[in-house]
Amino acid sequence: MKMKTSQISRRNWLKKGALTMAGIAMMPQDIWAKTVEQAQLEKRPFLFNTKNTFNEYTPPLFKESKPLKAILRANENPYGPPPLAAKAFQDEVFSGNRYAWSTLNNLIDIISKKENVKPEQIIMAPGSSDILEKVAMVFFQKGGDVISADPSYMSLMNVSKSVGGEWKAYKLLSDSQHDLDAMEAAIDENTKLIYICNPNNPTGSITDAKKLKSFCSRVSEKVPVFIDEAYIELSNNGIKDSMVSLISEGKNVMVARTFSKIHGMAGLRIGYLLGKEETLKRINDVTRGGMGITGPSIMAATTSLKGEEFLNMSKTKIAEARAYTKAYLDTKGYSSLPSQTNFMIFEIPMDGNAFLEKIYNKQVGVRAFKFWDKNWCRVSMGTMEEMKLFTAAMDEIFA
Repeated sequence: MKMKTSQISRRNWLKKGALTMAGIAMMPQDIWAKTVEQAQLEKRPFLFNTKNTFNEYTPPLFKESKPLKAILRANENPYGPPPLAAKAFQDEVFSGNRYAWSTLNNLIDIISKKENVKPEQIIMAPGSSDILEKVAMVFFQKGGDVISADPSYMSLMNVSKSVGGEWKAYKLLSDSQHDLDAMEAAIDENTKLIYICNPNNPTGSITDAKKLKSFCSRVSEKVPVFIDEAYIELSNNGIKDSMVSLISEGKNVMVARTFSKIHGMAGLRIGYLLGKEETLKRINDVTRGGMGITGPSIMAATTSLKGEEFLNMSKTKIAEARAYTKAYLDTKGYSSLPSQTNFMIFEIPMDGNAFLEKIYNKQVGVRAFKFWDKNWCRVSMGTMEEMKLFTAAMDEIFA
């Protein structure tokens, strides 16, 4: 199989790699290191304190004094990886002395057929967060604004600000959908990108697919639109609500997917970006995402795409855990936001720092947020046993 020079030419990459980008002072790992260091100096269990009119986004550091019995803090799939994918990973280890370009190009071909796009319209990466950071570095090295919901997943926004961009945030509507009208009205000459996480993190809510598709089709004629679909397979309609068809129509829309969620492969680090060839070329000109993925992870992802049984099982069990958690929260009088993901978020009558200390001491790991002048707990869906540990901890904390 012919290898793609845009992805694998080491000499060309070095000539136009990220280190040659004027205006980029730090790489994502440097940004994260400085952020964590600052959080530790301030002795706070939160990484980010991004304040604006609506939101203070505050996920906690991954530190605890006792080993956790229920890990419900990172929206992982407790049932993965799929057994066949795990075996494929193990088998491929013995080819670890070779670069994995051939198997990666094979996976790209499979994804191109699955998503109905050309292979040249795909960028592979070690997880979708890596894609978010690279897009931010490329699009905002000369400044500009990114428009998104508030609250939302902050990876792209934080890196864009670190390299010279600005974040324009718009509060979710009362039903937790994106305020598409406000976001469209905010577009001006400084707008470089619109970012939409759908379903949204940390709220778990989804924006109506018909309205979003109309928005993306129309707005992408003015500025690129980035749709983060990390949780789309877990939503009620699944990939039927994806915006990927707009790419086939030639719209300037990017869609990110990951194997970290429903595929249960968060630790194996693999995801991909779909978009127009010329848009992806901007990213490929300064970075090379495929080089960061291991051969075993590529084979695991390839194998996972071949079957639906594990994905269907995961979606069913996660929905059962979500229904159990929702019933508990309703019975206890906690106000939660509607979720179509593998996590839920609800208001807590306690400061986030104090709450985290108490629940971590009970060996249950969750996230705490503060936005809209309210304190929130975001709990990922684990096994039913883990969810019962969570509800028992809640009963003890708020007895």
